[in-house]
Amino acid sequence: MSIRKLTIMALLVAIAIAGSTFVSIPTGIARAYPVQHAINVISAIILGPVPTIIIAFVTAMVRILTGTGSLLAIPGSVIGALCAALAYKYSHKMWLAGVGEIIGTGILASLIAVPYAQLLMGTSVAALFFMPAFLTSSTIGAILGIVVASSLQKTVLIKHFKSSLYE
Repeated sequence: MSIRKLTIMALLVAIAIAGSTFVSIPTGIARAYPVQHAINVISAIILGPVPTIIIAFVTAMVRILTGTGSLLAIPGSVIGALCAALAYKYSHKMWLAGVGEIIGTGILASLIAVPYAQLLMGTSVAALFFMPAFLTSSTIGAILGIVVASSLQKTVLIKHFKSSLYE
């Protein structure tokens, strides 16, 4: 991996962590942190699958260690990042990266979070318990990510670096 790519990855992790500190939306049972989902979509479009998953995982770990996220940050961000990155890689359509994020986080991760929460957090909940919060957060974040990524696509910076960043 190039220094340029690692630097952009570190910047996206920093933005996701700072964003989760300052931007959150109460969704009843939990708080929605849409900046993480926006970063997932942006990195899926700009960097590709492996860097996107690394960014999501590192961000989730830092949020857990700093107390700004729960253990649910791992499935909530990594699964959505994977789905967004694969959707964009195979379609090259930004809106499908957003749909991948929504399906990955809002549906798949919310279902995986139930046994995950029971095993690691000792919490027993119904199968669809996390879905409203995860869907809200991922939908807002996916829309934000598509808007920002489409703006970034028009800049000279991304046009210049695109060939070296997305492999």
